[in-house]
Amino acid sequence: MKNIALFILMIICFSGCKATKTVAETERIENTVPAAVDFSEQSTWLLGYFSYNLLTREPHSEWYIKGYDEYKPDEPTIKKLHEINKDELSIKIVMGTWCPDSRREVPRFMKVLDSWRFPLERVKFIGVDIDKASPVGEYEELDIQRVPTFIIYKNNIEAGRIIENPMTSLEQDIVMILESIK
Repeated sequence: MKNIALFILMIICFSGCKATKTVAETERIENTVPAAVDFSEQSTWLLGYFSYNLLTREPHSEWYIKGYDEYKPDEPTIKKLHEINKDELSIKIVMGTWCPDSRREVPRFMKVLDSWRFPLERVKFIGVDIDKASPVGEYEELDIQRVPTFIIYKNNIEAGRIIENPMTSLEQDIVMILESIK
């Protein structure tokens, strides 16, 4: 009887939940790289009007900060921008966080605006879905075909657009738009 009780006790001890992990199991868990964010997933999209600050937070900070830090605006062109009166200007940025072009160009555009010292309170961000639709009342009037689209306004009248990719550079395209309306 004593042997049976000892046998049952041993079975209970060795068949319970495993409380420790082998070295191989521990290394495999610790070395697991987090899965990359799939920006085509709707749960990551920013739709409608949104705050610039959302781009500097996860998951968007992954691409935003890298793109911002890596872009080096052309200094002579930035000096030209400083000569332009920006008091009557405002900008709308229509983008898709799912769109590789938006994830490339928007951080660069924001670096240009920061270098120019353009007031962020006069920049509106509009997020669109993969069909380029957005839950913004005035959105249909913008006639967005591709993203990103940077729309520059002077006195609330459209002065020009940079669509998807700049013709020369973002900063040079801005200068060309603003010089054309003088």
